[in-house]
Order: sequence, then C-alpha cells, then structure tokens
Amino acid sequence: MPDLEANPPAVPPAPADLRPVAVWERMFVDEWGREHTQTFLPWSHSRDSWDFYNLAYGLDANTAMYRATGRRAYLDRALLYVNNLVASARVSASLPNSQFKDGYLGWSSSLSQPAGHEVPLYESYCWRYVTRLLRVIRETPELYAADVYRRQYDRLLAFTEKNIFEKWFMRGANDFLYRNRTHMAAHWAFISMDLSRMTTDPGHKARYLEVFDNINQGMPNFPSSLRAQLEPNPDHPTAWFWSEKWGTNVQPGQDVAHANNVLAFVVEAHDAGMEWTDADIRRFVVTLNTVIWPAPKVYAEYVDGTGAGDGWFNDGLMKLGRYDVNLQRRLEQHRVGQNSQYFANGALNVRLLSERAAQ
Repeated sequence: MPDLEANPPAVPPAPADLRPVAVWERMFVDEWGREHTQTFLPWSHSRDSWDFYNLAYGLDANTAMYRATGRRAYLDRALLYVNNLVASARVSASLPNSQFKDGYLGWSSSLSQPAGHEVPLYESYCWRYVTRLLRVIRETPELYAADVYRRQYDRLLAFTEKNIFEKWFMRGANDFLYRNRTHMAAHWAFISMDLSRMTTDPGHKARYLEVFDNINQGMPNFPSSLRAQLEPNPDHPTAWFWSEKWGTNVQPGQDVAHANNVLAFVVEAHDAGMEWTDADIRRFVVTLNTVIWPAPKVYAEYVDGTGAGDGWFNDGLMKLGRYDVNLQRRLEQHRVGQNSQYFANGALNVRLLSERAAQ
C-alpha cells in the first residue's frame, strides 16, 4: 500500500458476510499507481477534451475511495486532476477551430466533427464528477475549514460556475444542456444539482434548480423528462423501463451502457434528498438485479432485458449496491470492469451500507 495516512478515520464494520472496505481498498491500490501514471495523469494534462471523458472515471474513483476511507491522499489525487484540467483551459477565441470564438475558457477536441470544435458532452461527462468532488469538500467541515482545501474549492467552483455551466447555458441551453438523449441530459442535471448546493449567488441557485427541475420533470424542448420516461418494465412490473429518446417508450429502450450515466445521477440525487425516492431506487435495484443481470455472467444489452450486453456497471449501475446487501454481495463476485472505479465504488457501497446498519 502507498504512503497514506497512518491513522485514517475509523470505518464502521461491514455487514455480515460482506467484503469490508479494507479489502476493496487493497484491490483499488493495486490499480491506483498504474492507472495514474499510464492514463489518468496524462489525460488530465491533455488539451483535447475527448480525454476528459475517460478521465471522469479516475475522478469518480478517487472521490469514492476518499468517501469510503477518509484518506486524503485519494482526495488530493482527484484535485490534482481537476487543477490540471483548469490549467489547460484556453480562451475560446484563441482556439483555432472553435465554433464559438467567445471569451469563455475551454478546450477543443480533435475527434469532433469537424475537428477542433468545443464539445459539451466531453466536458459535462467529466465535470459531473468535478462538482461531486467539490461537494465533498463543501460538506466535510474539516476539509472546508482547511485553507489548503478551501482555496482550491473556491477557485474551482468559480471556474465551474462560469466556464462550464454559464458557458454552455449562454451558448444555448436547448442545444447544450437539454440534450436529445436521457443520459446526456442527466449529466447536466447532476452538475446543476451539485452547483445548487454550493453556490453563494441566489440568482445562480435559482437557475441551477430550474435546470435540475426541467430535466427531471419537464424538458422545455422535448415532450418528456427523466421522470416521465419511466414506466413499469413490461415483463417485470416492479422494475423500471425507459427509452433514451424523449417522448417514446418503444422497446428495447435505453442501452445498459448509457443507463449507467442515468443511474450515476439518480443515485446522487436520491442521496441528496432531491427528486428521487426510496421507492424509485428499489425499482432500479430490481432492474439491475433481475432484468439487466438475471444470472451470473448473463447480461442484457437493453433495459428491457433483451440483447447480449457486456456487464459493465462501473459508472452508475453498480452504485445501487449501496442500498441492497444482496446486490452488493453479487457485485463482489462480478468480474467485468475490475479497475479503480469498480473497486472504489465497491468500497463506498460497503461504507454506506455499514453506516446505515449502525444507525
């Protein structure tokens, strides 16, 4: 194990027969150094925003492992990545092939069509985990009171409010925030939710909550919302079914790969006490446990249970394990996607299950 704090905060004992946080952490650490040097650190220095898409997993991993263990080395590594991202941002007007050429800071991508454009998806996919990291600092009194973290928090929050949310909202909310697929809009619901809980500006807060409510309850440019998309699964009425296309319920519905993005948001919104209820979560648990993953090594491609999927749950679906001991026990035996994000969220699931059992 690397040189981490000698005496991290105590972790409650895991529920009986569950793999404890310490075991998940050892598995995480086996990947931590290699992934840092080979992928996440180089991506954090990239000025091509496509690399930020995949860096998102490293941010989520380190934030989740900090939340599971209280070891600040993980928090510091996530902050390193974000500080590198912000340092690489350039004024839009200076980006040779930007389609905007305005005064906001940002990045372009060689993979856009045409090449060199600024891409809202790549930024939002990553930045939902930047705002989640910042919320950890804001909601942890000893971090928020420490100058070293408070200075970073204030600077990164100011950058995010102006050069992520305001930038894309002002460039065109209907085009760039209220996206044409459930999973892409969910990223902005996630970011808006987090910002609404941190901003000190009442006007900004009202706008963040407006975007959050619109995506959850009534999109301004499509005849639906995340809430309106959901209906009982045709074959498993205690599970959810939804399509990724607004205003339709045609099967097979959302692909499981992108369902992860929806669940990454829903889980955090539920835990923040915003919009998504315990009853909703129970239906999502059944969706994963029964429809998407009906048997060991058997995975659906779509949320109606059809198709042959690959079983990659790291970025959202596996986070449902924090609510259900039996699902978490299944995830211990899951062999798809065993990387730092998987191990960190396994650890966080156990930590949250342990805290709930201790109450």
